[in-house]
Amino acid sequence: MAGQVFFSVSMSLDGFVAPESPEELMGQRWMELQAWMFPLRFTRENLKLGEGGEEGRDNDIARETFERTGATVMGKRMFEAGEHAWPDDPPFHTPVFVLTHEEREPWERLGGTTFYFVNDGIESALDRAHEAAGERDVRIAGGGETIVQYLDAGLVDEFHIALSPVLFGSGVGLFKGVDASRVALEHVRTEPSSRTTHLSYAVHPR
Repeated sequence: MAGQVFFSVSMSLDGFVAPESPEELMGQRWMELQAWMFPLRFTRENLKLGEGGEEGRDNDIARETFERTGATVMGKRMFEAGEHAWPDDPPFHTPVFVLTHEEREPWERLGGTTFYFVNDGIESALDRAHEAAGERDVRIAGGGETIVQYLDAGLVDEFHIALSPVLFGSGVGLFKGVDASRVALEHVRTEPSSRTTHLSYAVHPR
């Protein structure tokens, strides 16, 4: 039985998940958006930053998200921003299916991460991700446009937002262009912490 499809992102208080410019995607503002994750024990383990780090509910959520993920799907913009920024052992440790029009051979990295380049649409990428994930879940990593494509197609089961205490003013809006007439949300839980507020929703067709 195939697992669920979900996305899990950090979002600014004004609704943005990334700066507008691809050159800034791994820059200072993005780092501020993700700041709640960097002190965590799990993050330090996953990025091989050394021992130590904070435990608690933030750490549990980061670890649970990683452990449930058997395969990842992402858009070309996100891949291109990370291609030269990720270490040789990227933080995914799963097969990653990149939506692109470019034909390219799989790119194998350390730690179990291999990037596969999918040229025939979001459904094909998801089918391949489900097959690779087995009974585990498929994570739609981003960016915002890719997430909206999967939402509009009715292919997302649930999502988690870490609402970070930062304002962007402009950038990539998480739900920009979503067809709200096709998407109904069910609130699952809210969990505040000292650095962020975790919001979880189930997704249903409207």
